[in-house]
Amino acid sequence: MDSRDDSESRIDWGIVFCVLMLAIIGLSSIFVAATHDTSSTSVTKQVVSQLMWYAIGTIAIVVLMQFDSEQLWKLAPYAYWAGIILLTAVLVLYSRAYYANTGAKSWFQLGPLTFQPSEVMKPAYILMMGRVIVNHNDKYPHDTKNDWILLLTMGMWTLPVVVLLKLQNDFGTMLVFFAIFGGLVIVSGVTWKIIMPTITTVAVIGGTALALVIPESGRKILEHFGFKAYQFSRVDTWLHPSADTSNQGYQLWQSMKAVGSGGIFGSGFNKSHVYVPVRESDMIFSVIGENFGFIGACVLIFLYFLLIYQMIRVTFDTRNVFYAYISTGVIMMILFHVFENIGMSIGLLPLTGIPLPFVSAGGSALIGNMIGIGLIMSMQYHNKSNMFGSDKEFS
Repeated sequence: MDSRDDSESRIDWGIVFCVLMLAIIGLSSIFVAATHDTSSTSVTKQVVSQLMWYAIGTIAIVVLMQFDSEQLWKLAPYAYWAGIILLTAVLVLYSRAYYANTGAKSWFQLGPLTFQPSEVMKPAYILMMGRVIVNHNDKYPHDTKNDWILLLTMGMWTLPVVVLLKLQNDFGTMLVFFAIFGGLVIVSGVTWKIIMPTITTVAVIGGTALALVIPESGRKILEHFGFKAYQFSRVDTWLHPSADTSNQGYQLWQSMKAVGSGGIFGSGFNKSHVYVPVRESDMIFSVIGENFGFIGACVLIFLYFLLIYQMIRVTFDTRNVFYAYISTGVIMMILFHVFENIGMSIGLLPLTGIPLPFVSAGGSALIGNMIGIGLIMSMQYHNKSNMFGSDKEFS
């Protein structure tokens, strides 16, 4: 077998297939959304722009596949601090136009191009958290005291990210980092004597906050903790989607109508009877639901399930502790995006502006997800089966 055949045999074609199919669905949906959109941007320009981001993401995957676990281990702190610098810089160099529309300082703008640094911070954060957990577990045995130390250490590395996202007014992205953090804590070996009370506490706090949103007096209390008017509006829209279908609730109401109008089999490709604002990005699921119906939505969800299954399988095949934490972080990142985006499109969850992985239009989120796929694919490409967990073995 020549080197080319050997290289191809180490590529996980199951993951490639899933991402390719999601990309085809995404491009088709963007074409439909752009065709029936009222904006001045041409259909060709929007589709070609997304193709360009797919090409850049593919290059990112190929590059990352060349990094083995030792190189990723050494890269982790550099990637993390580079991400922190970008998250800090965007507070000064943010897009004024985007801030005027959304109130968030989370996007750079260079001419016609915009970029959200928090999206590439996600895989950098995953790498760093994997290194932190492996370092700790290699040095200390699992007991209640050491588990609390691990949680504190992970929290200290997470705090700068949360603070910077708070300053950007990007609550939706902050939730993604919380989901990644939670998934990594569960697989890190922390005792359930700590995890269960923590989950209960978070649930109580979340339930209390939701209860405070309903009365006006409660909202005044939440305002002291940094909650904004647009966040209250999103909760109102979620709880009562039909109460204001011409203003704040218009986007959600139209999305629900579009999904519902698709029925079982959909109205057919490129047939749109319901207008949904910004459906090419955050509300792309409404296009799939309207055009391809319940069956099409199930196919989409199955592709995500298959993708996650492939990532889990690769993790078990490589039997590498550091890789296991990386894959957990990437899986949690993608799972939360899918769960939140589809949930908000059909009214089950509040609107957060979180895109659908590999399907929604936009370069920043796509590049972040493709980097995550590159990290997973590097596992099988190198497939080092030795279980190593100390910093010394990577030096």
